[in-house]
Amino acid sequence: MSSLQTPYYLIDKRKLLSNLEKIEQVRAKSGAKVLLALKCFACWSVFDLMRQHMDGTTSSSLYEVRLGRERFGGETHAYSVAFADNEIDEVIGYADKIIFNSISQLDRFGDKAAGIPRGLRLNPGVSSSEFDLADPARPFSRLGEWDAEKIGRVLGSIDGFMVHNNCENEDFELFDRLLTATEEKFGHLFKKVKWVSLGGGIHFTGEDYPLDAFCARLRAFSEKHGVEVYLEPGEAAITNSTTLEVTVLDRLSNQKEIVVVDSSVEAHMLDLLIYREQAHIEPNEGHYSYMVCGKSCLAGDVYGEFRFPEPLQIGDRISIQDAAGYTMVKKNWFNGVKMPSIAIRELDGSIRLVRDFTFTDYERSLS
Repeated sequence: MSSLQTPYYLIDKRKLLSNLEKIEQVRAKSGAKVLLALKCFACWSVFDLMRQHMDGTTSSSLYEVRLGRERFGGETHAYSVAFADNEIDEVIGYADKIIFNSISQLDRFGDKAAGIPRGLRLNPGVSSSEFDLADPARPFSRLGEWDAEKIGRVLGSIDGFMVHNNCENEDFELFDRLLTATEEKFGHLFKKVKWVSLGGGIHFTGEDYPLDAFCARLRAFSEKHGVEVYLEPGEAAITNSTTLEVTVLDRLSNQKEIVVVDSSVEAHMLDLLIYREQAHIEPNEGHYSYMVCGKSCLAGDVYGEFRFPEPLQIGDRISIQDAAGYTMVKKNWFNGVKMPSIAIRELDGSIRLVRDFTFTDYERSLS
């Protein structure tokens, strides 16, 4: 690792496999199919391992559905908040199933997609999100149809439904309550279709999550309504599998001890800023406390405050944990800060560099 120039994302296949083995258990015990949500993680260099344990991919755009078809394989589901006229034909060409966000979109493009199974997103009006920004059931939400009577009128045009109302939900009992509330509102409609996707945001690969109870609940749902069940994990598939490796470039003191690293929160872990969260550094213990900051000009480019067993020095390496979900897919060229490379630790422990970004990539991202 010391031979690789920071910053870089390091994907550890052994840690990734730990999540994938739990996904295999869910598939086997519940009968559900499991699709990778590309909106969270789309690093196709590890799809060779992931496709062995998952059924395919689900997408949020034309580019994602194409990536899923060409790089992952298996089932390829297409969803978008709104498909455009100039992309719908291409989307259909890559998809095995297409899910429309609204009845309006279904009416507009349903006939074009008549050759593949069509679905509709439902909004049950309840969710697990603690952030209004990410809450699909927030007031005036545009994410899915909520009127069961209107939905019933288009049953002849669809084969299934998608419900995505979980967000970072680590609580099985909360998942169970949300699913029960969804059944109370839409259960009579579920019985009239072939499949139901329960979306993502369910952290069933987390430590001590009751997998047996989760699988039993999924199987009971499937049998009660006579539908095939899909799950669309993003973070659950890749949680704790990846680090962002950075190097200390400078030390300062301004009432607190500060270090600047060769990466940027805004450019390389944007979700930390969006949700005002702190990064994770382990073990985060010791006598020496530092505020770890990014190198962009944004004043709030701060990873957080952490403790270390020894004083940090210029040139020291720091590993920022759990850096896969909603990071690589959101990375950007703010300030022209060098994009982190991507490296993979293989199952045998060897590390290989799979992508390095250069000035040419930065230049070509603009015009």
